[in-house]
Amino acid sequence: MKYADVILPLPLEGLFTYVVPASAAALQPGMRVLVPFGRSKSYVGVVARLHNEKPEGYRLKELTDVMDDQPVVTALQLRLWTWMSDYYMSPIGEVMKAALPSGLKAEEGYHPRTETYVRLAAPYRHPTALHVALNLLARAPRQLDAFIAYLNLSGWDMIDDQGDSLPPVSEITREELMNVSGAAMPALNQLTKRGLLETYEVEVSRLNHGGEPHPEVIKRMSTAQQEAYNGVLFSFLKKSVTLLHGVTSSGKTELYIHLIQREIDQHRQVLYLLPEIALTMQIMERLQRVFGERLGIYHSKYSDAERVEIWQKQLSAHPYDVILGARSAVLLPFRNLGLVIVDEEHETSYKQQDPAPRYHARNVAIMMASLMAADDQSPAPKVLLGTATPSLETYHNAMKGKYGLVELTERYQGIEMPDIRVVDVQDLQRRKMMTGPFSPLLLTRVREALERGEQAILFQNRRGWAPMLECAQCSWVPRCEHCDVSLTLHRNMNQLTCHYCGYTYRVPTACPACGGHDLRGRGYGTEKIEDQVRDIFPMARIARMDLDTTHTRQAYERIISDFSAGRTNLLIGTQMISKGLDFDRVSVVGILNADSMLNVPDFRAYEHAFMMMAQVSGRAGRKGKRGLVVLQTRQPDLPLIDLVVRNDYQAFYRSLTEERQMFHYPPFYRLIYVYLKHRSDDLVNTAGLELGTRLRHWFGSRLLGPDKPAVARVKTLSIRKLVLKLEYGIDMAMVRKYLRMAQQQMLQDKRYASLQLYYDVDPL
Repeated sequence: MKYADVILPLPLEGLFTYVVPASAAALQPGMRVLVPFGRSKSYVGVVARLHNEKPEGYRLKELTDVMDDQPVVTALQLRLWTWMSDYYMSPIGEVMKAALPSGLKAEEGYHPRTETYVRLAAPYRHPTALHVALNLLARAPRQLDAFIAYLNLSGWDMIDDQGDSLPPVSEITREELMNVSGAAMPALNQLTKRGLLETYEVEVSRLNHGGEPHPEVIKRMSTAQQEAYNGVLFSFLKKSVTLLHGVTSSGKTELYIHLIQREIDQHRQVLYLLPEIALTMQIMERLQRVFGERLGIYHSKYSDAERVEIWQKQLSAHPYDVILGARSAVLLPFRNLGLVIVDEEHETSYKQQDPAPRYHARNVAIMMASLMAADDQSPAPKVLLGTATPSLETYHNAMKGKYGLVELTERYQGIEMPDIRVVDVQDLQRRKMMTGPFSPLLLTRVREALERGEQAILFQNRRGWAPMLECAQCSWVPRCEHCDVSLTLHRNMNQLTCHYCGYTYRVPTACPACGGHDLRGRGYGTEKIEDQVRDIFPMARIARMDLDTTHTRQAYERIISDFSAGRTNLLIGTQMISKGLDFDRVSVVGILNADSMLNVPDFRAYEHAFMMMAQVSGRAGRKGKRGLVVLQTRQPDLPLIDLVVRNDYQAFYRSLTEERQMFHYPPFYRLIYVYLKHRSDDLVNTAGLELGTRLRHWFGSRLLGPDKPAVARVKTLSIRKLVLKLEYGIDMAMVRKYLRMAQQQMLQDKRYASLQLYYDVDPL
């Protein structure tokens, strides 16, 4: 008898074994099956393994149905899922949920898109019959016009009066016929009802078509770009992973295009990863002009049906040569992958946070290429990591020789790096020279830029009107009922919002503590910045780009398109605007509050702050002339600020690595965060102490905590965190074994039946 080990989309460890019925003899790993689970439920799972080893100790159930003729998950993907489950300590069912579009996880989840076509009914496909039809319609002019329009569009009007054979006919959609003829639906319905025309459905793709490729638009590379291109190819001869460290506006994308074309010429596929959906529009337009219909786009803002169709196309005999996508694109099936480009590799958006698996797309891409190399794929795929501000881990690997390193140190067309002017906000406030959050220098330079027909960007890494509301009389601050945070004021929507759980509250008309009516927003969010900028620059064409204004794919695209085309000339935004966007006419960038990035209780705070400020600064002066960056801070003497001004990444790397090594942090140690959550703060505290005691038995001083994180309650659940610092070279398989043993021992205690315990491996 044959048995199947099945992956189910459930947060449960391991695989589930079922009996394969005789009717499913053609079953293969990677196919979807419908299986019973529990007393009355059924799920769509993926077959991981077929074997003849009957498990002992329980009665096996039989597969209910086989849903595919061919595998929808490749053998490579199954191995990658297994690695992700093991490395990130997440059940493989959660990996499956993250990887597969919803339409492939449901019994009837995906429905092909169809379009209605119109054709001439069979009895009238002859000259004599057509004349009869025209006579029948003589008293129905609207139907007659629609019928004649159909004949003209389809080619039936070209038939010879003496001919008996069927003419070649063009296929016509109902929508096309209505648009050309001006006919309304009732007229077409009458033609169908009278038996003159008939309709039929045709399955059509939801995928966008970029047109034919136009290789002539590939630009010649500059001397510096050509040297970097040759350096990358040379590095790939020795290393499977190479870091391209290129300053902002150095033309890395053009170099990528040449590398992609090289892979296509050798009949290999390319995966091009971007950290944010906001970036895909600009890059997509550039790549479509070059690669046309060879390019596929994949990210979470596309509909589930579109993502299913891309998945299916990648499994077909004619997959996309190039896939451009955000984090989840790394989980698509690939048949002949030659190159993975991870653009802006330093970005934290590559790390999945919630729900599990908490994977890092950059590291998964590197592992995927490694697994393909182990399969003796010839040649083995390469991974190119590109950024102006490498993550410390990546740069450390390059310095140690694990990765190749290629540097591109000059901007395209010799444009100078921006002039960064540091403004002491505290001093200006003391002298009453600030206008709200704006320094005189910033206002002057933005006004001059707008008067010259140029553009400006203002960066404020907080959305909403104000980070908090406060009573001026008693200092009462509204807090979320479900989370341990103050509420953000969104004045345009007249509501208070929790940015952790999403819950919204009405803005109170009076303070519930003292009854006072003087409730004030404290601090500045992008919404408030926008409002004040409109007052200061009434003629400016302003756009705001944050999570509140970019709920849909169309919203992202509209904001970026309008700014790129000059329809707007002043862009206000959060960190979204720092992620590699390319605007030609931006001459001034304002960083309104650098301190909000620096004063964060996290060991990576300075790393993230340096990267964000350097990236935002890089939006200035990208073409034509040198740009200006006004960096506003209360700590102008901070060494990090000087490093940003000098754009000295090497000095930044040296200063930070000394500290990291001293305190046992990455890139010298690995981190695993262990989180516990429960509705009862007392219980989660007890559980944290008990788990810490168990783990210290094995890990000793490598374990820190439990402690309360900065936000210790989210969505009504109290949180405790333990930190495990592990030196490189330690047996990670044993580490995972001990962690799971401790977890199982904990959960055997009935007190902890509803305790949530999970891991964040390599946290950001």
